Amino acid sequence: MAKVYERIADELRQSIRAGQLAPGSRLPTETTLAEQYGRSLPTIREALRLLRDEGLIEKQHGRGNFVREPRTPVLRTNLRHQWEKDRVRETEEHRAATGATEHDTGLQVNDLVFRASYQEIKASKELAEALGVAEGDALVERTYRTRYAAERAPFALVTSYLIRDLVAKNPDLLDETKEPWPGGTQNQLYTVGIELDRIEECISARPPTPEEAEELDLPPGTAVIALRKTSYDTTGRVVELSDVTLPGDRTQITFTTPLERW
Repeated sequence: MAKVYERIADELRQSIRAGQLAPGSRLPTETTLAEQYGRSLPTIREALRLLRDEGLIEKQHGRGNFVREPRTPVLRTNLRHQWEKDRVRETEEHRAATGATEHDTGLQVNDLVFRASYQEIKASKELAEALGVAEGDALVERTYRTRYAAERAPFALVTSYLIRDLVAKNPDLLDETKEPWPGGTQNQLYTVGIELDRIEECISARPPTPEEAEELDLPPGTAVIALRKTSYDTTGRVVELSDVTLPGDRTQITFTTPLERW
């Protein structure tokens, strides 16, 4: 049998989903809700906590509880990698017209705010093993954040690693001011003669760190999806590694596996 606070939360939840409490609107005060339902303040607070944990409402300090604005969903499919490869040899104008984030969200280039930063680092033992280089070898660490201009949190936290000696013959690949790069990483690698053969993605779920929860603006209790993407060239060499942290409340990952016919 549902507890009292769960029944109150369910009524408020239905009001939110029916649009009676619109996104961005303020809920009645805790005292008003206690009077409305004839229950104690602790019971009302438990009901509101439940809705906050579900990401339906948020508490703004000194202002009260508000219906959380729905965030732009992201549909990430493994077919995106072939889509990116198909565009690698297109004109710059064609490549600049749209990118992977637009592909995954349905937004337009002008809807987005993009930020990239590069730094040269030495390969740790873990990165060296993953990239097939010696510990201490020079890597280009690239950090990316892309968000919808109408929202405050990025779609994902992305850190990409390139082997410096592998890409240094094109100085533009060491320059963060060249971002956003039309055509993304696959086109960047193409400029130094590298064609990708396959991409492996290892996916797990975990609780966010406090820093991740804050930057991704996650409701309490929301997990993140941790994705490691490893890109191989046509000789089987690892040429790029990405760690992607995706918010669990707005990301859907779909895998499509074409099967050969008998």
